[in-house]
Amino acid sequence: MTALANKTSTRRRLLLASDRSDQSGELADILQSVSDVDTISTKDIPEKPDRNLSGIVVDINLRSAESVQRVRNRLRAEAYRELPRLFVLATALHHNSMQAWALGATDTISRPFDAAGILARIHSAFPDSDGFDATDRGQALNVGVAAAHKVMVKIFQKLPAGIPLNLNDIVEAENKIIKAIKHCSLREWLTTVGCHHIGSYRHCLFVTGFAVAFAQHLGMREDDQRRLARAALLHDVGKAFIPVAILDKPGALSMEEMSLMREHPRRGYDALAAQGGFPQEMLDVVLHHHEFLDGTGYPDGLSGNQISDIVRLTTIVDIHAAMVEKRAYRLPFTHAKAFATMEQMGDKLDQQLLQAFRPVVMATR
Repeated sequence: MTALANKTSTRRRLLLASDRSDQSGELADILQSVSDVDTISTKDIPEKPDRNLSGIVVDINLRSAESVQRVRNRLRAEAYRELPRLFVLATALHHNSMQAWALGATDTISRPFDAAGILARIHSAFPDSDGFDATDRGQALNVGVAAAHKVMVKIFQKLPAGIPLNLNDIVEAENKIIKAIKHCSLREWLTTVGCHHIGSYRHCLFVTGFAVAFAQHLGMREDDQRRLARAALLHDVGKAFIPVAILDKPGALSMEEMSLMREHPRRGYDALAAQGGFPQEMLDVVLHHHEFLDGTGYPDGLSGNQISDIVRLTTIVDIHAAMVEKRAYRLPFTHAKAFATMEQMGDKLDQQLLQAFRPVVMATR
């Protein structure tokens, strides 16, 4: 038999750590419909998780200092650092939520339970054990990054030279990118593309990784994941027509240079619209990913309902990616600092969508 044939597909396995044995039964029943579940007391959380464990669900009283400290002591161990963790909130109150994030939650759910909503969270937060070993994951990551890089070359080198960009060039890459992020992790994607020496390439690859991971976290259909991957890959296509000296300037741009930089959404839109063959929603993202809900963005000063959902999402991941990237003139923000800064932007961004992005950010820590 081949190595592929020897692989077996198994259900995900979850650890449900609970100090609420009288209340966790309903949750365990929901989880068991899609997972193998081991329910234990938080006192019995092992020092090291089993290798085949997909993640841990924590159901405790977040107002109990003793319970919180017990869980913190276990989960801060290096062996648990990479393990996804979903916390159950008694209510959606701010205090409970903040306590969960402080304990390293990658997502949260609240009582009363909505079975369909919980299962969607489980599918996005905890991957299936689908027979992908470390070699497969490494290959998927390398293939995905290479496919995305190939698109960047066509955008930044061939397009300015008059060689048209074809939608098929994007479609060819999107499935490889989606597979890479699904079977590896956003953290691995960011680490790999973060070494890229060309800043414009790196930024587009960061944005693409965040967009696909966000779509997968939200439980979007694969068709919608592909739409977001395409939009993210193309969002900065207009920078291909901005002088490299400005794109790679190792310092703050002058007012004149900034004015020229702000032309990139329109230049990208005009180039793709003139060429034809690109969906309107992709052109919308290219033209409007710097618009803000309060009308202070550019190039058209759109506001509120004039800005589509796909543009709102791309704007969020674009801003976050820009802040956490290495830049010659400043140190990168931590993911937590970048997210907090975006929260402070208030009604410029879709704050409800931004909060949905939080677990994606937390998973990259």
